[in-house]
Amino acid sequence: MAESITKNIVVTGASSGFGALTVRALADAGHTVYAGMREAAGRNAPAVAALADYAKEHGVDLRAVEMDVGDQSSVDAAVEHIVAEAGRLDVVVHNAGHMVLGPAEAFTPEQLAAVYDVNVLSTQRVNRAALPHLRAQGDGLVVWVGSSSSRGGTPPYLAPYFAAKAAEDALAVSYAAELARFGIDTTIVVPGAFTSGTNHFAHAGHPQSAETVAAYEERYAGLLDQVSERLARLTPPDADPAEVARQIAQVVDLPKGERPFRVHVDPAHDGAEEVFDHGDRIRADFYRRIGLEDLLRPA
Repeated sequence: MAESITKNIVVTGASSGFGALTVRALADAGHTVYAGMREAAGRNAPAVAALADYAKEHGVDLRAVEMDVGDQSSVDAAVEHIVAEAGRLDVVVHNAGHMVLGPAEAFTPEQLAAVYDVNVLSTQRVNRAALPHLRAQGDGLVVWVGSSSSRGGTPPYLAPYFAAKAAEDALAVSYAAELARFGIDTTIVVPGAFTSGTNHFAHAGHPQSAETVAAYEERYAGLLDQVSERLARLTPPDADPAEVARQIAQVVDLPKGERPFRVHVDPAHDGAEEVFDHGDRIRADFYRRIGLEDLLRPA
């Protein structure tokens, strides 16, 4: 049974894509939602205005908050602002992310580090700012927006992004157990490849080494375009990225302890669900074997 209690929620990377869809779905469900985004007064000012228009038109509580997940001081200030204004923070949705496309070798180590920073280290910054509040309450929910690429079909030319999302998933799994005794719930939402309806592919970064890209193009001519085209063909025409937002809203409204550990939203069915299910069963069995079964559910 769903809960009807209004929660205070922050969603990172909420200027576009899954994040923009999610903050609207959560606000429509009756929650107070803070849409975290950087440069709220600059390049994302149109997104802030769109949020304000949506809130007014639909009569919902949806607020933009300046949050650069690459800057700990910005994250700290955002969380402090939310807690001061709303009185508490109940749900954190880790959505911020960035995709890159190209041969793995053509990316510099610094570029890989930047991809890792956005997709992985950003969650650590937000957790270090938000979790003390959730722990003190003995209650809360952390939602991680992962990727089916962590365990499913992994086409070439997306290696830095895939590696980062796999790292994020591993971090989420460990955090789940470490937060359970504080009464904090965890759900990992696993979207598949949505080639339309979001800006992942349109805004993707590219490798710095043009010479290396050219060398790969000699053997893999046109592969970059082929990957996008074939993923699009594999995805049903009615695939709706808003389903990711709807699933997050449903998870938020479930009672503590009844939320699923993992939710799959993969219209292309790339195989991740089967592999994750197997891995999650092994994890649960292992915790039981070592006498830590209580860490599988929040206290």
